[in-house]
Amino acid sequence: MTKREADKLLRKDLRKFVAMFRKFGVDSILLGTLAYNVGPAKLLGSKTIPKSTLIKKLEAGDRNIYREYIAFCNYKGKRHTMLLKRRKAEFALLYIP
Repeated sequence: MTKREADKLLRKDLRKFVAMFRKFGVDSILLGTLAYNVGPAKLLGSKTIPKSTLIKKLEAGDRNIYREYIAFCNYKGKRHTMLLKRRKAEFALLYIP
């Protein structure tokens, strides 16, 4: 796969995830990026996974979501410093106050 093809595929996938969260307006890019990394079921819930606190707060109109967003930094049940750093960077870049 060429770099151009990979970029095209990434953009296509990211558009799909952002569209899932369109109802959240300016937060759709932030949520789409997170869903791309952790899976949409972790945010929206499923039969076996409850809806995330992050989504519940946004649905209630509360945009004070920094702590809930960066909480998605665990891997195999343990907090990973690099994932925490990544979530903080994503939030700083994509959150629109």
